[in-house]
Amino acid sequence: HTTGERGHIFEYSHKSLAVPMGQRQRLNEEVLPFSAFLTDNFGRQHSYLRISLTEKCNLRCQYCMPEEGVKLTPRAQLLSTSEVLTVAQLFVREGVEKIRLTGGEPLIRPDVLDIITELRKLEGLKTIAVTTNGMNLVRLLPKLKEAGLDLLNISLDTLVPAKFEFIVRRKGFHKVMEGIDKAIEMGYNPVKVNCVVMRGLNEDELLDFVALTEKKPLEVRFIEYMPFDGNKWNFKKMVSYQEMLDRIRQQWPSLEQLPLGKTDTAKTFKVPGFQGQVGFITSMSDQFCGSCNRLRITADGNLKVCLFGNTEVSLRDVLRSGASDQKLLDIIGAAVGRKKKQHAGSKSTLPWVYSLVHTVAKHFAMEYFFVNKKECVFLIGQVPPHFILSEYNN
Repeated sequence: HTTGERGHIFEYSHKSLAVPMGQRQRLNEEVLPFSAFLTDNFGRQHSYLRISLTEKCNLRCQYCMPEEGVKLTPRAQLLSTSEVLTVAQLFVREGVEKIRLTGGEPLIRPDVLDIITELRKLEGLKTIAVTTNGMNLVRLLPKLKEAGLDLLNISLDTLVPAKFEFIVRRKGFHKVMEGIDKAIEMGYNPVKVNCVVMRGLNEDELLDFVALTEKKPLEVRFIEYMPFDGNKWNFKKMVSYQEMLDRIRQQWPSLEQLPLGKTDTAKTFKVPGFQGQVGFITSMSDQFCGSCNRLRITADGNLKVCLFGNTEVSLRDVLRSGASDQKLLDIIGAAVGRKKKQHAGSKSTLPWVYSLVHTVAKHFAMEYFFVNKKECVFLIGQVPPHFILSEYNN
């Protein structure tokens, strides 16, 4: 074990599997021929790989990074074009069917078109997606589609231009809106719009975002405000899924829930007659770890098996040492084998407990208590003393 410059623990040994590879393979015989290297001890098959192409971004969103930016990894330590493709090819060969390119802002990486073009050639890869802030989308989208881009997620947290500048600390609202319209024009359906909902900032726009789906084939995805190193997270800013859903249903009582796929992270709903739909990413109030099929590669080549975990395994160093594919697979399989059943990096259950207690108190009060006595007693029992005595009980 060695410690990297960002404080992460890098693990190189593949001898510390909780369950030996052979036993894990036997446990998952019913799901073979999917790779045992990408199947964890809880039977979760990881067929979805997210690759960060860069740490750089041309915005400074308040929930993502400080205004001054973050310390960037030296360019020489980032994965090269060929290294990105080598890693992608290995994962696809083992059963990955979907790759999403992220950042930072992936569309500012000069070789993004080359990467997508080469990914498109990988046999077995069904879907190539990009998550972008949309600032460069109008200019690049025709070439992205030609290269083989299948899906688009565009980040947009407000429909008010002045508020957009406040949240992202840059101008560019109209560029993003033009990018969304361009994506629809070019046949992307649905175009997914990611909206991080923050109390006191944009939760008053929930209905406006839902209204967007009436005439446009959008899937607006409301994301619960989550903790990251750069955002000085305060869970009093978090608006829970249930609170958002209640507000929307007050306006559209006929809102109906759509079927949930086995590995879907978003709970999706639709107003009858609307072209688009809305979804909720409930990472804080209702974790979806049990169906997680995602793995992540950071821009500097580290494998993360959980977004909330701080343990990373360096694939870059192994690649550059000239190791065989089998050695890489052994290291990947060991990391996947250590994946926890639930959020690996959660320090406490306090945020989601707070959210549920808040919802119970606000929306159901004593009526809920008398119907669900056992659940309420359980929830109250999970709240640590410092919660009751602190500012969180305001």
